Amino acid sequence: MKKMVKSVLASLAAVSLLALVSCNDKKQEAKTETATGSKLNVMIEVEVQSLDPQQATDGTSFEVIADFTDGLKQMNADGSTADALCASETVSEDGLTYTFKIRDDAFWSNGDPVTADDFVFGWQRAVDPKIASEYSYMMSEIGQIKNSFEIIEGKLPIEELGVKALDEKTLQVELIVPVSYFDSILYFPTFYPVNRKFYESVGDTFGTSASTVLSNGAFILTDYQPAALSFTLAKNEKYYDAANVKLSGLNYQVLKDSQQALMAYQNGNLDIVKLSGDQVDQIKDDPEFKAIGAGYLWYISPMMDKVPELANLNFRKALSYAIDRESIVKNVVKDGSMASYTPVPAEFAYSNEGKDFTTTQKEFPELCDSDTAKAAEFYEAAKAELGKDSFTFEMIVDDTTVQQNVAAVIKEQIEKTLPGVTINLRVEPKKQRVKDMQDGSFELALTRWGPDYADPMTYLGMWVTNNPNNYGLWTNAEYDSLIEKCVTGEYSQKPAERWETLKAAEKIVLEDAVIIPLYQQADACMVNESVKNIEFHPVALNRVYKRTTK
Repeated sequence: MKKMVKSVLASLAAVSLLALVSCNDKKQEAKTETATGSKLNVMIEVEVQSLDPQQATDGTSFEVIADFTDGLKQMNADGSTADALCASETVSEDGLTYTFKIRDDAFWSNGDPVTADDFVFGWQRAVDPKIASEYSYMMSEIGQIKNSFEIIEGKLPIEELGVKALDEKTLQVELIVPVSYFDSILYFPTFYPVNRKFYESVGDTFGTSASTVLSNGAFILTDYQPAALSFTLAKNEKYYDAANVKLSGLNYQVLKDSQQALMAYQNGNLDIVKLSGDQVDQIKDDPEFKAIGAGYLWYISPMMDKVPELANLNFRKALSYAIDRESIVKNVVKDGSMASYTPVPAEFAYSNEGKDFTTTQKEFPELCDSDTAKAAEFYEAAKAELGKDSFTFEMIVDDTTVQQNVAAVIKEQIEKTLPGVTINLRVEPKKQRVKDMQDGSFELALTRWGPDYADPMTYLGMWVTNNPNNYGLWTNAEYDSLIEKCVTGEYSQKPAERWETLKAAEKIVLEDAVIIPLYQQADACMVNESVKNIEFHPVALNRVYKRTTK
């Protein structure tokens, strides 16, 4: 039997080698054929969840929305903030009032000019309780826009939001307190404008097809249906910056299987793909291979409010210490990702002095580490407190190859280290997994979060009591107080004290094991050598194609 297996494997290897050679030949042919072409063929791992800028919650949706929509600001290649639809900006001496002039040459794809009212309407939608935007906190907790808290809570009408159209092209924004990073959050899709008249004409179908969205950005959505596995965008010739947009369009393909994606790339059908860790060893020496920091933190979210066992601190700590993160990134993910032991990842948030908020991933080894002996100690304490020694949990997991593999290893590690614990995996499309988390219909969830703006609050704000992204429904008065001091209180305008206080808040998250950090994601990619100037960012918009050439 072993000889037969070896023979079969040898035959398969030979066939694979011939296929690879054939694919490489086709790839070279494709490059020759498309060298002067200008449509970029892009792989994404999951379907777009929403094309509504005030409803979208995931990085893939944000990327596509930003392909065809501009806000007041945009990101430069180096991550700094630049004007987009904003022609000029003035800020009052007290830092509470911003006045923006909208570009005269900015138009929607139906010919309407982009107006200040488009921003008023879009921002009002973001805080409207009827819309129930998951990102409404960007207006309130992060943006500190006047009356946003009260409107979200249903205490004031949306018309009371601190945004006004002074005239067709002048937008005034009032804040509760000065926000030093306010401009840098304005490139985030939640702050994008929406054409009021168009929205009212399409009603509930807004954002569900190419005909129910408008563009004011570099590209126009030409073909899209909900949960589409492929869709297209074309260059917007009426875009105010069209002269600097070199691509004629974008073709997106959803491919969840990384091997299928690599084959499509080798066949010349895709220009950029993400790879799984198993593939990196095969292609890491290829000049077209790139390992790109993505900024995402993968972690396990335990439902503490509804699952008594997971409400037990010692049990949560036992789960955390039972996981060998280094093994996961080296042997499963294998794409350059880093093991993480902190709730705020490294290399995206820096102090005024240029110091990374997270200088080392093992900043609190006494609170979060991989240690089977400590895991066993916490487990024994938890069993005594709970009065039982057998536990079964279900963990929801995205249906991508990598996350299923990661979840399988986590399951194995926990069950081996903590006898009596069983982890059952429920594999779901990402959209369903997100919905289950939002509904509180889970026990454990393998999930991720990417930074929306370059400040530690983009993570730490999630665990404030009643934040919509506080999926485990954790609450801690001391934590809430520390965050409040940094957002609206005594340290909001004192950078050094604010930084120190945020660090203290981060420590509480670890002390209470609010989440179980796993790893900071890097994307292993193949990028066609003819493609230049894709802008990769760890914050907000992970990929931008406005300056890309092919």
